[in-house]
Amino acid sequence: MSTVGQKEREAQEQVVALFRERLGYDYLGNWIDRDGFEGKGNRNVEPELLRAWLQQQGVADVLIGRALHEL
Repeated sequence: MSTVGQKEREAQEQVVALFRERLGYDYLGNWIDRDGFEGKGNRNVEPELLRAWLQQQGVADVLIGRALHEL
């Protein structure tokens, strides 16, 4: 078994623990494993999710479009 990336994974787990235990964030898991996202990998901005969230907040569609265009 390869140990390549093992230290990085340990560091990531420590960061997750900090956010969950001390800051009270929910951990949604490793997003690369999500259904329907094969080949997309992890992205900094996921337009579909951001658009849905902004709509829930009552942001006008024209403003959402502008924001996504800028991103």
